[in-house]
Amino acid sequence: MKITPSKLNTFTMLKLPSAFLCGVRTKVLNETQCVTTVKHRWFNQNPFNSMFWAVQGMAAEFATGAMMMMKINETGKKVSMLVTSNNATFTKKATGRITFVCNDGLKVDQALQNAILTGEGQTLWMQAIGTNADGVVVSTFNFEWSIKVKN
Repeated sequence: MKITPSKLNTFTMLKLPSAFLCGVRTKVLNETQCVTTVKHRWFNQNPFNSMFWAVQGMAAEFATGAMMMMKINETGKKVSMLVTSNNATFTKKATGRITFVCNDGLKVDQALQNAILTGEGQTLWMQAIGTNADGVVVSTFNFEWSIKVKN
């Protein structure tokens, strides 16, 4: 089954309801890029009238994780995936619609190829950059993913 933004949004509603209720949506998913968005609302704000950092983290992680899920699906192999580490930088208040972009499709391809060829677990760092409607970076998230082909 091909993974599409529409199918990912349904997946989010059914399997990740907190992300869905906070407004995390997938807009673009292709071989090199995944784009997710989330809009600042009363439901996902912090006491400082901006988007709660964890909501940004959900949208950012989903941008990297959706890319990973699509690439794993394309291999036809059973591969486990897990975030083992992460960090983030916040540079501006997140208000309005925030768009997270991950451009690490080629990194995922290489890590999956190595995992399949060697049978050993692999790790890779993926990044999702969040920008507001004016194109100003509000946050940058880095996630270390661990992948391993299952026997």
